[in-house]
Amino acid sequence: MFTGIVNGIASIVSIKKKKKIHVITVQLPSVLSKNLKIGDSIAHNGCCLTVKSIDYDYITCDVIQETLKKTNLGILNIGDKINIERSVKYGDEIGGHIISGHVMNTVKVTKILKFDKNYILWLKLQDKNLMKYIFYKGFICIDGISLTVGNVSENEFSINLIPQTLLSTTIGSKKKGSLMNIEVDFYTRTIVDTTEYLINTQSIIFKR
Repeated sequence: MFTGIVNGIASIVSIKKKKKIHVITVQLPSVLSKNLKIGDSIAHNGCCLTVKSIDYDYITCDVIQETLKKTNLGILNIGDKINIERSVKYGDEIGGHIISGHVMNTVKVTKILKFDKNYILWLKLQDKNLMKYIFYKGFICIDGISLTVGNVSENEFSINLIPQTLLSTTIGSKKKGSLMNIEVDFYTRTIVDTTEYLINTQSIIFKR
């Protein structure tokens, strides 16, 4: 489990591409490798991966085909920067919102508006079916960052970025057309799906 409060930025140092799996090695900021063990969960751009090996500040994880298909991890190159978050532990502060690390799809940056040191990003979902979970002022996780939804249109939505988020994550380097990972809020998804199920159930009953 994660909170969407990015702990640091890591660099991709190696990518070994096999038929149905990529083996990715990243160099962590030294503070993030402290007490890290093989088998621990760590979020790469919001995607939960399992630590396969550790060599000082270098960690290696496997990325399976389903993850490559649903996330932006498959288009990473050596030298790219990614957001990193260690899994939350009992007693840790939940500064963002509860995140599973199970990325659902990607969003494409369609517009970037800059006002002094603040940014507004407009994003378009690659899977339009997920738009039903996007609400004004709702929680959203983009590339592992806990954010609040701004405006919502028919098939796009915006997020507002403060200077601290731009400074401590990779999102400030994104350009028009960049792909980022998205995980919609679990509780929002549960409410929407349950309501939809109840409406459909009632509709079937009335038709009888």
